[in-house]
Amino acid sequence: MNLFGRLWWTAKGVNWRNLPRRLLQSWRIRSGLLRKRLDPDAFSNAVFESEYDFTPEDQSSLWRQKTRRFFAIPSADDLQKCTDGQQVDEAAEKALAGEYLFFNHWFGNLGWPPNFNRDPVNDIDWPAGEHWLGTARSGPPRDDIKLVWEASRFSLAYHFARAYVRSSDKKWANSFWEMFDAWIEQNPPQMTVAWGCGQEITFRLMAMIFAAIATLKSSAATDERLYALSRFAWQSGKHIDININQARMQGNNHALSEAVCVWTIGLLFPEFKESGKWRDLGAKVLACETRRQIYNDGSYVQHSLNYHRVMMDDLIWAIRLGEINNAVLPKTVHDRFARAVGWLREMADPDSGRVPNYGSNDGALVLPLSSCDYLDYRPIIQASHYLLRRQRFFEPGCWDEKMLWLFGAESLNAPKTSSAKQPQFAANDGGYYILRGDKSHAMIRCHSYKNRPSQADMLHLDIWHEGQNVLRDAGSYLYYCQEPWKMYFRNTAAHNTVEIDGLNQMVKGPKFLWFNWAKGNLISFGSSSDGKAGYFEGNHLGYKRLPGKVIHSRSVCRIEDSFIVSDQITGAGSHRVALNWRLCPADWNQSDNSFSADLNDEKVTLKVLTLHGQSCNLEMVESWESLYYGQRTQCPGIRLSLEEALPVRFITLIDFNGTLASINSIDDTDRLMKEKIDLL
Repeated sequence: MNLFGRLWWTAKGVNWRNLPRRLLQSWRIRSGLLRKRLDPDAFSNAVFESEYDFTPEDQSSLWRQKTRRFFAIPSADDLQKCTDGQQVDEAAEKALAGEYLFFNHWFGNLGWPPNFNRDPVNDIDWPAGEHWLGTARSGPPRDDIKLVWEASRFSLAYHFARAYVRSSDKKWANSFWEMFDAWIEQNPPQMTVAWGCGQEITFRLMAMIFAAIATLKSSAATDERLYALSRFAWQSGKHIDININQARMQGNNHALSEAVCVWTIGLLFPEFKESGKWRDLGAKVLACETRRQIYNDGSYVQHSLNYHRVMMDDLIWAIRLGEINNAVLPKTVHDRFARAVGWLREMADPDSGRVPNYGSNDGALVLPLSSCDYLDYRPIIQASHYLLRRQRFFEPGCWDEKMLWLFGAESLNAPKTSSAKQPQFAANDGGYYILRGDKSHAMIRCHSYKNRPSQADMLHLDIWHEGQNVLRDAGSYLYYCQEPWKMYFRNTAAHNTVEIDGLNQMVKGPKFLWFNWAKGNLISFGSSSDGKAGYFEGNHLGYKRLPGKVIHSRSVCRIEDSFIVSDQITGAGSHRVALNWRLCPADWNQSDNSFSADLNDEKVTLKVLTLHGQSCNLEMVESWESLYYGQRTQCPGIRLSLEEALPVRFITLIDFNGTLASINSIDDTDRLMKEKIDLL
């Protein structure tokens, strides 16, 4: 691609609308204006004291007033109903032993109190005492900045707060405030990488405020500490007010998070002279960004299930705080949030609460207020559904805890909404399509990107059966790392789709950008009137750039709980074609063109059929997946590969109940598919 083409796609990738903001930000940095405005001296204790009309002795009274503006602290008895105390205590106890919980799943050694500027994976300390404008970036020699940012998100504060409220053990209150003291001492304003991202500042402040109010009655919540937290809130609001352009130019959840920060400070700290200004700024940005980031069908601009949850955690916090303080956010925020909730309800597996591991997954869980696994989305769905309807979506369970913290004990007695799902769901704006049987469902992606993609995965197919993600996405692993993992999880080969000539569906650009965005076309989608069959058909033009103008078409036919997948590659010339299926961990056995395993005491069979005379290689292969950020594990995979003149076609049967056991040729599948399609 020539220089002009690269420049055009780079501008498109960052969004033409955001270009003025990016140019402004570049000028602010290069001219030194941003560093001047973010001068550490302007955030000093002395400046705060000169602008703040209250003393440390006033803090107990001020913070007691804040409890009336914040989520009500549940009783220990109510918390016991929906909390696994052992799970909460384990994370808290390990922290005191020096093992800090990372990305809500694994532990890294930071000592106690934690060394917040340490990356325990690469055994590296990030700079302290230098302005973050010169140090806060990923890449050699330190690589992934998220590995040092994670501890400073202060997610552990939620565990200490929950443990304290549940047990009244002052050890947990003392531990939170010791951790707070350590962070403040180690991270003077603007002088460590912890200040390098307003979203990180937001998540940190949310956690600190939450834990401070939960432990306010303890002797550890001294006037001096509360004063320091008020000062940190002021520093956070001032930082974001100055630099929110950095977030808004990205057009993603960073802008939402930073808006939530200044909205929160404006509501909870009316004693600040800037509180009214910051509250209004938060409301304005939330309205603007929800309108452009949440599509009309409820899907999200970042093409990621995890970032969808980040957005919802941000918004449920902001909307609920507004309710409590009689400060209603603009109608568009409520409307877009409701759409996002409806979309996520459709994507979640009802048996496990899990969703496709689709799109960028950076391990973020903004409000870790349940004993559920990180992969379980029922806590945010239950709480969000309650916000909208004052009803439950799921039966009672450990996923109720987030709802309890945000809405109080009355939420535990709320009735349950009827939640039967339809045999099909289409989110046309985002390009997500679901075919659903009684026990199984499939999610297919078919989309023409309006906003920058994160992975080359068009026509990816996820299949679920009784809570098991049988055909699955590889995840993300790390955003910054060395080969062979640097591109492994973003590539087309890491998804359940077709790869041509060993190339990605799109051309990789710098950093997170892709060029030549794939265009998808929906051809047909529907279900039979009796709900026993459903059909999807679409194609994408990502490989049309290749000689012969190659097009990949895929159809998925659901027959009760089994699926027929037809892939056809059209165009001209000879090409190398590969079909990849990524399987759930199980004891898979291959017999010729058939692969089988026992899942949930039921046999699943995956069979691949090709046209007569089409010579191919079909084998089990070693694959990798990342369910949790920073961790990768082996998983089984199937790869069909061939090199022939186009067109080529192959069929994959995914059979859970023997419905397709008699199918042994493409002709058989075509007859069966036609019979079912005629019923639609």
